Amino acid sequence: MSRRALRRLRGEQRGQEEPGLGELRFALGCQGPPAPAAPGARHGPARGAVSNRFELITAEESEDEALSREERVDTWVSVQDAAEGSSNRAVTEEAECNRQRDGEEAEQPDQTAMLSNKPRKKKKKRKTRKTLAEETLEDNDLEDIDSLLEKIEDTSGLWQQTQSGIIADNRPLLYVEHRNLNPENELKRYFGARTVLGDQRPRQRQRQHVRSTWLTVPKNTWPRYGKTGITMQLVDTRRGIQYFTFEHHREYQQVQFKFLDAVESMDPNNIVLLLQMNPYHVDSLLQLSDVCRMQEDQDMARDLIERALYSMESAFHPVFSLTSGTCRLDYRRPENRAFFLALFKHLMFLEKRGCPRTALEFCKLILSLDPENDPLCVLLLIDFLSLRAREYTFLIRMFQEWESHRNLSQLPNFAFSVPLAYFFLSQQEERSELELSQAREKATELIQLALVMFPSVLMPLLDHCSVQPDARVMNHSFFRLNAQISQPPALNQLTCLYVGRTHSLWKDPAVMAWLETNVHEVLCMVDAQDPLVEESEHKRKMRYQSAPRNIYRHIILSEMKEATAALPLEVTSQPVMGFDPLPPLDSIVSYTRPERTIHPSNESTLSLFFRSLLPNFNLQEELRPDGDEEAGAGQDLNQGVNRLMAAMRDMLANIQFQEPPRDDNPEGDGEWD
Repeated sequence: MSRRALRRLRGEQRGQEEPGLGELRFALGCQGPPAPAAPGARHGPARGAVSNRFELITAEESEDEALSREERVDTWVSVQDAAEGSSNRAVTEEAECNRQRDGEEAEQPDQTAMLSNKPRKKKKKRKTRKTLAEETLEDNDLEDIDSLLEKIEDTSGLWQQTQSGIIADNRPLLYVEHRNLNPENELKRYFGARTVLGDQRPRQRQRQHVRSTWLTVPKNTWPRYGKTGITMQLVDTRRGIQYFTFEHHREYQQVQFKFLDAVESMDPNNIVLLLQMNPYHVDSLLQLSDVCRMQEDQDMARDLIERALYSMESAFHPVFSLTSGTCRLDYRRPENRAFFLALFKHLMFLEKRGCPRTALEFCKLILSLDPENDPLCVLLLIDFLSLRAREYTFLIRMFQEWESHRNLSQLPNFAFSVPLAYFFLSQQEERSELELSQAREKATELIQLALVMFPSVLMPLLDHCSVQPDARVMNHSFFRLNAQISQPPALNQLTCLYVGRTHSLWKDPAVMAWLETNVHEVLCMVDAQDPLVEESEHKRKMRYQSAPRNIYRHIILSEMKEATAALPLEVTSQPVMGFDPLPPLDSIVSYTRPERTIHPSNESTLSLFFRSLLPNFNLQEELRPDGDEEAGAGQDLNQGVNRLMAAMRDMLANIQFQEPPRDDNPEGDGEWD
């Protein structure tokens, strides 16, 4: 029994008459003879009769009462004597109730409250403390915020799955998941969190001035982010689609003009100097990234692209969403192009880094920004990333939903990649036998259609895979060199791009055996003069006359040697800048660069000679107004002569002659050879 309970019992016994037998009611429902008052107890203030003796234990205590050690002992003896007259059950239940209240320190102001209210309140408080402790411990055990987001998305995904079956069928086709935008999450699945993170977590938690973003993970080595002069505005909303655009403030426009001057100077050091003053200027980051990549500094090039993405994401509109697939950006506006290009270049770095799932998510994001026009033509890339990430269901779903209005089968990459996805699905043993047989049939049907429509793909593909075809295929005219020569130039660019990019996916022996079987089936169709063969040849001649500008832009950004060599002369002859390759012909320009006024030079040959030696040398001053030009003609001549003499003196003073090396040992110990 606690000290508080003893004090309550003793206070009730002071000078209080013994209550009647009918007035005592035990909290646990037992009725027994009342306990007699302790004979030696002190008299205290009179208390009213109570119906529950244990209410005295939870009643409010007077702070002025203080018991000595001897009084507490006497009270305990008196309580023991009083308990002997009651039943054993009452004693047992009283002890249990006292043990439940042992150690409680909160006081209840209402003396008439029921006994059951107090333990519930205390248990609730204890549960709250325990929950807070568990949440704190869980937060400490989490490696980063991405793990928590992954759990939340998994929980919501389970709900969607139980309510409406497969998750992917209910989500939009271009739905983007936040957790798949972080390459570290994909690397953790491959190598484990301990290997990927290492000692990064403590340093990341110490970073306080960097805001959290989805596209990139800010680094401590980056300059502190401030206002860059880039904002995003909501232009229009039509049919549930929101149209946004980036805007450049006046200060950013001035920096943009300086950047254009630095590009025209053909000196990368000028761009570096500009970035030192404006570390988050997006076009400078994109251009300098290309310079670093050409110098084989891949880490710096990737870091600059991530910094550009961070700068653009920090300027997002509050309504702009990366995941909904309903936000649009117009590539015709120069302010929006940097975001497209930064996403595409970041995607290429992710694919080379070995993160195809993350690269696929960025590819879906680029396509969702302008799916109708597809300014960077990521449709030529999304099939390869889907196959590498083993997202076969997504590729098949995209082909089924977009084939009717986009004619994806007329692109060689979709014509060959979709049957390859069906073939990979037919190799998955966890599927039912019916699904496997349907996938095999669909794969066979589509690959034969692809070989009939694009016969020029087979021989370069086998050549890249180091596979020697059999004699029947080599000698047949349908797949020989004539098929490659007779195809239009635009189709040649698409086939070269596909073969150069995806040939590694066809090197599997099982894939090659399946391809060989279908090649012989196609040759049988050709020998039988199937009408489909002639129809496909007619389509090849009528279509693919010239490629649109976005395909050329994609080939330039992809840097595939096979496809770049097939570009037409009108594309390769014009200069291509990394910050804006092949701008649209119908661009929407919001501000223009002021024209640079170049004064005609009247300097003499001697003046130009000294300017080549001393760039700061200026023989002529700025042009004077017409009224003062004649008056100061003689003074200008004298000043010009004085500057020339001063320049000659500076040049002669800066000339240093190198002294010949001294020989400390003139006699020499050795001999001449």
